[in-house]
Amino acid sequence: MDRRRMTAIGVVVAAVGATAAVTLPSFAGENATTRRAAPAASDGAAPEVLDALSRDLSLTREQAVRRLRTERWAAGTVTRLRAELGADYGGSWLGADGTTLNVAVADPAQAARVTAAGAVPKQVDRGVAELDAVKSRLDAAAAQAGRAVAGWYVDVPTNSVVVLARPGAAASGRRFAEASGLPAGAVRVRTVAENPRPLFDVRGGDAYLINNAARCSVGFSVVGGFVTAGHCGRPGDRTTGANRVAQGTFRASSFPGDDWAVVEVNGDWNPRGVVNDFNGGTVPVNGSAEAPVGASVCRSGSTTGTHCGVIQARNATVNYPEGTVTGLTRTNVCAEPGDSGGAWLSGDQAQGVTSGGSGDCTRGGVTFFQPVNEILRRNNLTLVTANGRSAPGGDEATAVRDGRRRVFSAR
Repeated sequence: MDRRRMTAIGVVVAAVGATAAVTLPSFAGENATTRRAAPAASDGAAPEVLDALSRDLSLTREQAVRRLRTERWAAGTVTRLRAELGADYGGSWLGADGTTLNVAVADPAQAARVTAAGAVPKQVDRGVAELDAVKSRLDAAAAQAGRAVAGWYVDVPTNSVVVLARPGAAASGRRFAEASGLPAGAVRVRTVAENPRPLFDVRGGDAYLINNAARCSVGFSVVGGFVTAGHCGRPGDRTTGANRVAQGTFRASSFPGDDWAVVEVNGDWNPRGVVNDFNGGTVPVNGSAEAPVGASVCRSGSTTGTHCGVIQARNATVNYPEGTVTGLTRTNVCAEPGDSGGAWLSGDQAQGVTSGGSGDCTRGGVTFFQPVNEILRRNNLTLVTANGRSAPGGDEATAVRDGRRRVFSAR
């Protein structure tokens, strides 16, 4: 894994002693005793999440509640079917309206099992493990992709790996795919007007400063600190809160290759299982169950606030100017510089931290996030939640309510 620190592109620099570019209330430390979580709505979803879903997906509040309920059922059903189907599992996705769960199978004899689980079977040629292997071959050849290729990802609805070529560069995308010696039909080339880049001046919770200069944002609280984007800092870098109070130190960081980092905070800060809603309150984090492709997802960031959309693909690779990052999740949610490192939630379940994207929140765009469960597993971290329950999907990384126990063992 290439762990070089990224070159600075678009970092907001704040002079020492000056007001931070964005001043936000902190999860803890700053007015901690006066902050309170917003009351939970139906099925555990916060009112702010329902409002954002209604706005961005053109849903009524009741439709948003039903969609979240269906997505929770789908997440559990997919986990069970993936184990039962084994190599014949070809991926899963929700329909455009969020009401139908589709499950691809490479063996038609498995269709009845899918139907019995309440999902719709889709016959495909390749299991998802084979698609991941195809993508891994492209990942291995990333250095040959060049700037003509914006990235690639596993697209389970089409049972293929999609290579994204920049406008006028479709031929270059095809040459890249062909040079990797991949089987015919396993790769498709799409032309897209995307220019992914890391989104600096971050936030996923509250703003923080790195070495009293660049500004990024908290993703999710873990016991003893928080996770954020890897391009924000490298091990040893010091952080301060938006209130200019000494906060912590980067203990682990990976970028490019991955895009995650872990900051350990000092005793003046208390990690809490919430995300700033940019409307005077907070949204609770109650676990990290991975939402399926097609599920709704909402992002919070210090530049543009809260925006929602749907998950388009998992296991996506992006060629940033600083290097290739793989294993990201692709969405149609907008973001802008300053939103990097921010929190992604599906209902009350943590999904990831903002990595980068293309476009803006005026015209729309594409944004990628680093899945949070990988960060938890790789660094043996414990997610802090609002309800104190274990975090499904985090494997050995269990969740606790607002804890101080130090469990860092970054590797």
